[in-house]
Amino acid sequence: MKLYYSPGACSLASHIALAEVGAKYTIEKVNTKTKEIASGGDFWKVNPNGYVPALEIAGGEVLTEGPAILTYIAETHPAAKLVPATPLERARHNSLLNFVGSELHKAFSPFFSDKPEGAAREKALAKLKARMGHIERQLADGRTYLTGSQFTVADAYAFVVAKWSRFIDLSLDEWPHVKAFVDRVAARPAVQQAMREEGLL
Repeated sequence: MKLYYSPGACSLASHIALAEVGAKYTIEKVNTKTKEIASGGDFWKVNPNGYVPALEIAGGEVLTEGPAILTYIAETHPAAKLVPATPLERARHNSLLNFVGSELHKAFSPFFSDKPEGAAREKALAKLKARMGHIERQLADGRTYLTGSQFTVADAYAFVVAKWSRFIDLSLDEWPHVKAFVDRVAARPAVQQAMREEGLL
């Protein structure tokens, strides 16, 4: 498998998942501004939407959209248990995975695109804090990870997005359970591997 990524972007979650399951993979760095692939080539031809992650699988098919890629990696490597086993547990997990993608991730978007100031920043920050609060409540009952004691792809995604707080000078001290969660996930060997491979350590 070949993962197209940008260091520290949401594609890091897919990178972590690949490392967690022990998959054989290569990585291709993408300049998300110029859409150039570091080794040569036009990323638009890989993913017409122009953003990472993109995962090339056997047969040359390319999968896009982070939650879909994370689910594919988890479900094709069931021994790693990166998604829960039962339908109900899986539904709860998918709810969290989709929340991270559609709510928490998107709440950071204004800070990376428009760079709001004044009242606009405060409004965007309030929305982001509300979304972070949901993750805090999910972890507040003593859970090690979002769904309990088992690390899942939802945790990989939440970890990556929560760490973006440092890019906008947002301290995680307001959410102590999230802060502890980020530190806990960061210590996992597969996470360390993926971050080293992206030049983040």
